[in-house]
Amino acid sequence: MELSGVFAPATTPFDPVTGDVDVISMRANLRRWMETPLSGVVLFGSTGEGVLLDEEEKVRLTAATREVVDGGRLLLAGTGAESTRSAIRQTRAVAAAGADAVLVQPPTFYKPLLTPAALRDHYLAVAEAAPVPVILYQVPPKLSGMELEPGLVHELAKHPNIVGIKDSSGDLRTLGDLADACRGGCDVLSGSGAILYAALEMGAVGGILAVSLLLPEECAALVRAFGEERFGEAGRLQERIAPLHKVVVADLGVPGMKAALDSMGMRGGAPRPPIQPLRNRDRGRLADALAAAGILPNPIAA
Repeated sequence: MELSGVFAPATTPFDPVTGDVDVISMRANLRRWMETPLSGVVLFGSTGEGVLLDEEEKVRLTAATREVVDGGRLLLAGTGAESTRSAIRQTRAVAAAGADAVLVQPPTFYKPLLTPAALRDHYLAVAEAAPVPVILYQVPPKLSGMELEPGLVHELAKHPNIVGIKDSSGDLRTLGDLADACRGGCDVLSGSGAILYAALEMGAVGGILAVSLLLPEECAALVRAFGEERFGEAGRLQERIAPLHKVVVADLGVPGMKAALDSMGMRGGAPRPPIQPLRNRDRGRLADALAAAGILPNPIAA
């Protein structure tokens, strides 16, 4: 499976009255993103509030968006779960609904018991049962507190159905260790738009980048320019992308991303409870970041 390029981890819109997933809005957003040179999209990741979705909702959204993600682009779906049984069931279900591959985060609740051996057996069981390729997911440490050690990743990368890993640690040393562990076995994708250029230097083939929901053209152009050895252009794009990532993705998170999409005329909406919408005191900071990135007009300049 070709994982190079940039994949956008789509947000999940919810009906403001019922709180149900809003399929129509999801499809509308995806149509916008499919007008750009993205390599594909990821459903139900951290940005997509995947841990807050029911299994039936994941299946319904996968089936409803399959035809929108066209032109050879990949549709990836998050199927991480606390039990191996649930992860396998979800993986099979979204694959039947049209997902090309799955992104599987590690279980975290029983952290003291989740030894490298336990995680190895978990991932190997999922990979064996999965009818589509599996991508490991190194979740941001501040969210999960769980780390996939390089030795474990090296062992898992030998499995023919494990094709990649997304590293959202934001730490270049960690990414470099994972790139070494995966060499010859699976691809590494950066999960941080702030370090995309450096990640490519260290062996990543692209990224699953929340900031690409806002700057898809620029993120894809950075990877393309780097691959064509136009390093100056790639560096200038990184300088534009990084500040937006730091404000919207790293600091404001899902509420900030959804508010940003609303500001751009897309379908953001409120997160699913217990996550709260963006606080009013943060809206000015968001507007400044969008203006600095050239996405929205600068209200002061106007």
